[in-house]
Amino acid sequence: MAYLTLNRAKLKENFEFLKKTFTDNDVTWGVVSKLLCGNRLFLQELINLGVKEVHDSRISNLAMVKSLKPEIQTVYIKPVSKRNIGKMVQFADVSLNSELETIRWISQEAVEQGKKHKIIIMVETGDLREGVMGEQLVEFYSQIFQLPSIEVIGLGTNLNCLNGVMPSTDKLIQLSLYKQIIELKFNKKIPWVSAGTSVTIPLMLTQQLPKGINHFRVGETLYFGLDLFEEKVIEGMNGDVFELHAEIIEMQEKPLLPVGNLAANPQGETLEIDESLYGKSSFRAIIDIGLLDVDPKYLIPSDEKYEILGGSSDMLIINLGENPNNYKVGDTLNFDMKYMGALSLLNSNYIDKKVIERLD
Repeated sequence: MAYLTLNRAKLKENFEFLKKTFTDNDVTWGVVSKLLCGNRLFLQELINLGVKEVHDSRISNLAMVKSLKPEIQTVYIKPVSKRNIGKMVQFADVSLNSELETIRWISQEAVEQGKKHKIIIMVETGDLREGVMGEQLVEFYSQIFQLPSIEVIGLGTNLNCLNGVMPSTDKLIQLSLYKQIIELKFNKKIPWVSAGTSVTIPLMLTQQLPKGINHFRVGETLYFGLDLFEEKVIEGMNGDVFELHAEIIEMQEKPLLPVGNLAANPQGETLEIDESLYGKSSFRAIIDIGLLDVDPKYLIPSDEKYEILGGSSDMLIINLGENPNNYKVGDTLNFDMKYMGALSLLNSNYIDKKVIERLD
């Protein structure tokens, strides 16, 4: 059985690095836990770090967090559907919103549950995902402030999540100005300008973050240590908190090219023949994980001597070349992964999850 490991020591190092960075910049932050897909074991590891605020896009995951530590502030980070508003208000202390009618429904539900629900209004800054258009913002806020059981605690934005628009100092200054306009217009205090996600961290590290930005929502950089501007691991952080371990279930020396008439495989792919490979062979390993669990393009072999050739629903095929490490059936191949690879694996019920200590 393939399994995924979370390295406790490396996760703690990443957390402490970010904690110090945010403290030094007088910025508050919450951890985005959606990558963990509600896994109780891994969520407990987050809580053990001393996390005070958890963000997620699945209500069931926030419910799990509340079951583990009720006093943690939970934040729902996507527009809520009407039928899920009751559960959202029950398990989320804060939510990100951009639809007036939805906020009215949240207000009604919060009144019924006897709660004060906090909201952050999302502002469109160019990536064209969720967010109120800037020219509509004042009128939008004027109606929100009238609603019972709603406390407006901030405005925020998302960048790079859909069309790849990167954060910039200019965009973030614009968001800070929106906050000032709202506060002056309505004589209300807006505590948070929540414009920071993992992709914004490089601006903070290079002292380009405007002073008005005071709240971050961080997932990917915590788990993968990545500078998403440079696509490289930040010095002082770890890129291998997660690792996939998959067992070799067949090992054979086979031709590099298939034999017979070729048609599309079940994934709709048709192999293009490289005639220079005729007559050549290599050692090929089959491992016990497949496309049902993860897209191979998101996996990074820990040993650069082997490559992923492809796979089917339940197996991946690995080219080991001349097999210089003498791998055999029953041995384990290890893989690092990109964010979307880890997300798929964590969402798979067929992959075991384990916590380990530092191995190096």
